[in-house]
Order: sequence, then C-alpha cells, then structure tokens
Amino acid sequence: MTPQISQPDPQAGAAVKAADRAHVFHSWSAQDLIDPLAVAGAEGSYFWDYEGNRYLDFTSGLVFTNIGYQHPKVVAAIQEQAARMTTFAPAFAVESRSEAARLIAERTPGDLDKIFFTNGGAEAVENAVRMARLHTGRAKVLSAYRSYHGATSAAINLTGDPRRWPSDTASAGVVHFWAPFLYRSPFHSSTEAEECARALQHLEDTIAFEGPQSIAAIILETIPGTAGIMIPPPGYLAGVREICDRYGIVFVLDEVMAGFGRTGTWFAADLFDVTPDLLTFAKGVNSGYVPLGGVAISAEIAETFAHRPYPGGLTYSGHPLACAAAVATIRAMEDEDIVGGAARLGAEVFGPGLAEIAERHPSVGEVRGVGAFWALELVRDPRTREPLVPYNAAGADAAPMAAFGAAAKKRGLWPFINMNRTHVVPPCNVSETEAKEGLAALDAALSVADEYVVE
Repeated sequence: MTPQISQPDPQAGAAVKAADRAHVFHSWSAQDLIDPLAVAGAEGSYFWDYEGNRYLDFTSGLVFTNIGYQHPKVVAAIQEQAARMTTFAPAFAVESRSEAARLIAERTPGDLDKIFFTNGGAEAVENAVRMARLHTGRAKVLSAYRSYHGATSAAINLTGDPRRWPSDTASAGVVHFWAPFLYRSPFHSSTEAEECARALQHLEDTIAFEGPQSIAAIILETIPGTAGIMIPPPGYLAGVREICDRYGIVFVLDEVMAGFGRTGTWFAADLFDVTPDLLTFAKGVNSGYVPLGGVAISAEIAETFAHRPYPGGLTYSGHPLACAAAVATIRAMEDEDIVGGAARLGAEVFGPGLAEIAERHPSVGEVRGVGAFWALELVRDPRTREPLVPYNAAGADAAPMAAFGAAAKKRGLWPFINMNRTHVVPPCNVSETEAKEGLAALDAALSVADEYVVE
C-alpha cells in the first residue's frame, strides 16, 4: 500500500515550525542550533513533510515503530478503548491492563510472569534497579560502557555513552565495565571465542575488586542498540548468567530497543537461550503509539514483594489506552507473522544486501546485525579502523556523517546516525520492496562517506 500524502502546504508547515521554535524545548539539543523537520503525516514505513517530501524511515522513530505508523488494527483498538474507558488508576484490575500483562508474560523467557508497567524504558530500568537492590539488600549495579539505559536518575548513570557525562555525580552506586565488541576489542582479541573468554574474565575481575557482596545487579542490553548493535559472542550472556548465579547477583536484561520482534524473535534473549531475573521493555511493545514500558519479573523476585510492599509506582502505570495498544500490537504481530518476517528480512534482504554494500564502499568497516536491527561502522581508514568521525564528535568534526545524512535524505531515506555509525532499523514489517529501496538509497549516500576515506 502506497501511503497517501496530502497536498503540500508550506504555509501550515511554517506555522508548525514557528510554534515549535517558540515553545518546544527539545531533548539532547542546543536549542538555538537545531532545525526540526515539520512532519505532516506518516503511514507504514514512510513519513512526509509539508513540502510534499516523502521519506522511508530507516529509524522507526527512535526504533519503536516496530509495526510501522498508523497500523489500522492498533488505531482502532485505541479508539475503541477511548470510547469505553479512557483512563483509570493503576490499583484496579482493568481488562486492557490484565490482557496486556498476560500477552507479554506469555512471550517473555522463562518464569518472567509478573509485569510491572511503566510509561517508558527509562522508568522500567529505574524500577528494575530498585527491585534488584531491595531483593538483594546490596547497593552497587554494574553496567557496560557502550550502552544506553535511559535518562532518569539511575538510568542515566547506568548509561555507558557520553549522554551520561553531564549528569554523572559518581554517587549513584554504578560501576562500568567493558562488554565484548570484537571489531574494537578492548581485550586485543582476534576471535569471538577469545573476546568472550576475556570479557567474562574482565567481568569476574571487576566483581572481585568491587566486592561480590556489594553488587545488587548486572544490567546489559541483550544486544546494545544506540551504542552500535554489537551482538554478543556465543556463550557470553550464558557466562554472565552463571556469574550472577554464583555470586547471588540479579541479572537484568534491557530489551527496551531489542524486544518485540526487532531481532526476528520476540525478545533478543531468545537468540541466546538465556533467562534474566528481570527484563525491561518499552518501545516495540505497542509500536510507540501510546507511551508504555515495563519490567518482567521472575518468580523469585516477585516473591520478595509478596508480603512486603514494593515501594514504587506511577500514576499512569498500565494506562488503559497504552495497554489496549499493546494488546492490539501483539495480536497484529502474531496474526501477520511480523516477528518471523523480521527474521526473514534479516536473513534474506538486510544481511546479504548490506554485505554487498560493504564490499563496494571502503567507508564501511563492518556490518553487523540480525532481523531488522543492523549497524554499519563507518571508518576513515579501513586498515586501522579509525572511525569516520571522532568519538562523540560535534560541529565541524562531525561533518562527514552530516554530509552522509544529507545525501541519504536527498534520496528519500531518513537515516539513523549515531557517532560514526548508521543503523538500519526500519519497521519490522517493512516490505521487501521498501527494504531494497532503502538499501539502494543507502548505497548511493555512502559514496559521500567514501570521499573522506584515507587513500
């Protein structure tokens, strides 16, 4: 189905932009240095502006529209729920909330059968950490560099990228460690087996020097998202699970970005046959249509609060509209085999297509991913693996990536760009034709990145 684009209306777009610039305070931005696009509409895998320009969205918003924009079944469910019961307090049993929890629990690994609802991923991480600390009576939490866990107080301190720096007071009880990443190995490994073994030994050493008895939890993104889609080597997550069991540490997997079909499985943990004690989710649970997140909780941790009140809650926890959207999203994903479709796209379209692109472009140092979850590591020198732009580059230093992004948009592709990487993260139900259209635009835009490669 071709998305319907209304007639261009630059005057309306100018009014939207003017009101935004006058009153909206944007996240992660220097307010006077940004120029946000005024969006007129969206449908499926596309969105468009008031000038009539249409873009294939290879970002899925912020990697959350797993079933695309304006899915009719989810829109209808929200409308139906709004007509019946728009909102209700979280202390009551409400049909859409109960059904959403049931459907999520059916799909989570192992015994993660209790669901604590939040409004998004950061709050999910915040509450998972609180549960782990209360369950163990310990304070410290270990998290990886090259990670993102959210922007609330605990979540931003757990984050392992530069967004943490302005808020890091070094008093949050967080210790960072290196997770495996063979392409830029901190352990000087040459094989995945070496990287796995050395990363696990590094984690063991960190625990030993921090004191196992002081550590409440280890939190990892099952497959890191914004930080680069680095798939852990075989055996790593199972090794972390064993370490946690040995020291009585709660194992938390952050599936906010990787969950709900993104990896071609319901959860990325399914790829590794690992069950955490707590699993955080958001984004794809209802394709971002109404804010929703949560924590899936193991039986053991749930039992901690069976007769002891859990000291946490949110006014909008399990909001009926958000939960109705989750129910409709999960059912649509099931009915339309969107999870299986994402797996096929990864194996048959994105994997082979991106490998061919990498062969043509010296700026592509590595391609990695699974399902509808891919990253291209762009380099200035493929021999030394020097990144195309410096770590956390801004301004003129980031010009090569900005030029690449502009080239992609000129070709009707809206790219996901972070540091020296571009990610391929379209809706999980993007059609094969649309996926190939996006890869063709990406292929052409990478010629701009190639101009910066050292001869």
